[in-house]
Amino acid sequence: MKKIYGSAKDALDGVLEDGMLIAAGGFGLCGIPELLIEAIRESGVKDLTFASNNAGVDDFGIGRLLHTKQVKKMMSSYVGENAEFMRQYLEGELEVEFNPQGTLAERMRAGGAGIPGFYTKTGVGTMIAEAKDHKDFDGETYIMERGIFADLAIVKAWKADETGNLIFRKTARNFNVPAAMCGRVCAAEVEEIVPTGSLDPDCIHLPGIYVHRLIQGDHEKRIEQRTVRQRKEA
Repeated sequence: MKKIYGSAKDALDGVLEDGMLIAAGGFGLCGIPELLIEAIRESGVKDLTFASNNAGVDDFGIGRLLHTKQVKKMMSSYVGENAEFMRQYLEGELEVEFNPQGTLAERMRAGGAGIPGFYTKTGVGTMIAEAKDHKDFDGETYIMERGIFADLAIVKAWKADETGNLIFRKTARNFNVPAAMCGRVCAAEVEEIVPTGSLDPDCIHLPGIYVHRLIQGDHEKRIEQRTVRQRKEA
């Protein structure tokens, strides 16, 4: 099965369509699939729903798709750092489904494991619990959350082999692993593709069975909030 493609555009060819649910990895600007996001932007598809921890910033990440009005709904846990996100939400142009961060990650993981729903205490007694099924277990109230089954997953990893086994670098593992699992088609962008068999099996974070399309590319790796201190004089 061919998994390696020459570009992000090629990797998404025949997959994109209006109204899709897309699961995207990354946290803030860390580990986001920036090349695949740009390919989605250039394709012009619209009315998209994104399941992603956040929407990046105004001019990077999913924020780029907000500016072109290609996103209809965000399923997110954090929406700071993005003025356009806030503007569209407050003006009724963007639908937002808030999720506690752990719940969102587990909804993705559950979808990847074929689990349609699960119960959690997180959100009980808050707006998150409204219109959801409540159930008592051992005297404690839980609410049911649905697993996420995305039409497409887009993720960014550090290294892959030719069969799609992925290694993520440090905190870039964040939402990338559960996002990749829940997509019916998963496209991954990486910094390096190495020959099959050259990765230590014990170091693989995501098995290649979850990855269908793979590209290698150069990444900007923008820093969201750069904090420095003055250099001390010798």
